[in-house]
Amino acid sequence: MGKQEKIVSMFNDIAKTYDITNRVLSMGIDKSWRNKACNLSFELYKKKNIDKIIDVACGTGDMIYFWQKIAKDNNINLNSVVGVDPSVGMLDVAKKKLKEVQFIEASATAMPFDDNNADIISISYGIRNVIKRQEAFNEFARILQKDGLVVISEFTKNKKTSILDYITDFYMNKVLPILGGFISKNKEAYTYLPNSIDEFLTSENLCKELNEAGFEIVYTKAFSMNISTLIIAKKL
Repeated sequence: MGKQEKIVSMFNDIAKTYDITNRVLSMGIDKSWRNKACNLSFELYKKKNIDKIIDVACGTGDMIYFWQKIAKDNNINLNSVVGVDPSVGMLDVAKKKLKEVQFIEASATAMPFDDNNADIISISYGIRNVIKRQEAFNEFARILQKDGLVVISEFTKNKKTSILDYITDFYMNKVLPILGGFISKNKEAYTYLPNSIDEFLTSENLCKELNEAGFEIVYTKAFSMNISTLIIAKKL
């Protein structure tokens, strides 16, 4: 079993407890991060009629719920949101939560969509789980329409410049594996999380890789003591 397959298998194992574990570990702050990503994306896209948003590594469908809610709040006519994930376990949970949404089992590097097919592609806390990241960004560029947006929310490595940075690091590396492992009964999965945010997963590197795939960075900012970074890029 290759590294990518092991990651998918791990997410299958923790799928049923994933939502509650996430809420506890993030103390609910992830909701504000998702809100911010959706609101800013709609503001930057400047269209009141959006045909398709594709949420990649959609997991249990959290981000899809926010896309739908924020579109409604902003009087945006959103025709469809499609969820894509390689984990059958995650998709099974998502389908029960969002019965009207189409979900597709596929990897970020090979998705069954035509060229120039989507307005927005989002990936929230999932790009770290994609081994061939540049291939995924190239695939996003293929599928997006010209001026379409890719919206990435992710835990990234940042330089430690304050005491808060060290507290955050302690939480991610020491507290999170124990707490996440206790709730999910799978400590290995929640030990993997901080380890997966490797030295290459920096805002600078992600922006560089997006540039190489044909995107222009239009927004980047770290939130909540630099725990979560939001990057929005436009297809040129």
